[in-house]
Order: sequence, then C-alpha cells, then structure tokens
Amino acid sequence: MIRNIVGSVLALAGATAAVWSPFRAWYDGRHGRDYPIEDLFTGITDAKADAIASILLPFLFAALLTLAGVVFRSRWLVALAGVVVLGFTILWMVRVGQAEGSLTVDSGGGGLGDGVANALGGGVLLLIGAVVMSGRPRPHATRVDRPHRPSRPTLDEPSPDHRPYAPEHPYTAPPDEQQTWTDHGRPPVAPPPESAPPREGTPPPSSGAPRWDPGRDDTPPPPERRA
Repeated sequence: MIRNIVGSVLALAGATAAVWSPFRAWYDGRHGRDYPIEDLFTGITDAKADAIASILLPFLFAALLTLAGVVFRSRWLVALAGVVVLGFTILWMVRVGQAEGSLTVDSGGGGLGDGVANALGGGVLLLIGAVVMSGRPRPHATRVDRPHRPSRPTLDEPSPDHRPYAPEHPYTAPPDEQQTWTDHGRPPVAPPPESAPPREGTPPPSSGAPRWDPGRDDTPPPPERRA
C-alpha cells in the first residue's frame, strides 16, 4: 500500500513536469508549444503551431496514461507514459541537432532551455514511479474444505458394511417339489441327513442307569452258610 502511494506521487509529479515543460523555453528562448508536432518527423522549421498541435499533445497523452495507471494501480501504464515523454523529448533533440548542426547550452539563455530539463526529469520520474509501485494485488484462491465422503464401492468390490444374507432356518423342499424344481432348471436341494439306525446288540443311550454287559454274570452269590 505504501509503495503504491509513493509511486503514485512520483508518477503524478513526473506527469506534471512533462505537461508544464512545453510552456518553458526549449531552445534559444523558443517555447516547446511553438514546435509543430509534424516537425518531429519531417524536420524542424520556423513555423509556429497552436498549443494543441504542438509537442504538448504527446505529453498530454502521457498525462492521461499516468492518471489511468494511478487509478487502476497499473505499473505498465505509468511506465508507458514515461517512455512516451522521454521518446518525444529525445526525438525533438535529434531533430534540433540536425537543424542547428549541434546542441549547445549557453549560460546567457541560449541553447537548450529549462523546458527540456523539465521534460527529461518528468520522464525519469514516471519510470521511477512505475518501479516503486507494487501494482494490484493478485487475488488469492480460497480453499473450501469439503466434508469427507466415503468412496462408493464398485461392482467388483463389496462394501465393508455388506453382509451376505443367511437365513436362520433354511427351507428344505419335500422330494416331490425337489423333482419339480429340477424339471424347471433349478438345482435340487439335498434333504437333511437322517440319523443312522442303531446296530443290533447295541443298547440305547443310557439315561443315568448302568449299561448291561452280556459277558458279565449278574447272578447274586449264594448266602453264606452259618456254622
């Protein structure tokens, strides 16, 4: 924020100096507003132009670029304004040097005037202001934490909560229905296994009484003889 404020102040000061420079003496007491804008491309002449059609025109365009750059905090617009001011000032110096044969600076007021110094200084301030400005802040992407959702099981992978259906009392069809199901293409259901019949000579399971052994003699002994 502070960098934008300082850079904007420097840029506005440079634009003001550039716009004010055509109203000062540029060479041999001749003001910058007296040089037609077309003389910068065809050659310097003694023709006098209106202020709006003079070298003031590109400087006004640079001032508009500076205002837009300060409002929108655009470093590139401010830098472009500085390039415009310096470019037209240097182009004017080249054309005057070609017309006069050389550029001189006289302490008596001849040669280059303070208007050229204002234009050059304004262009430099515009470039410095563009460097100092931080520009518009970049928008930061906000991350929204979404609630975690369990992944859906695929067809090949069953859900961890899935339990196969197992009836507590499976139904067993009678033999006639089993044959009917087999005729319709359904696999028959095996009947429950029956308990095997007991073998001959095998006593039934005891209910607490001792088992009878056929090899054992259960005849009571004879009473003892008395003497």
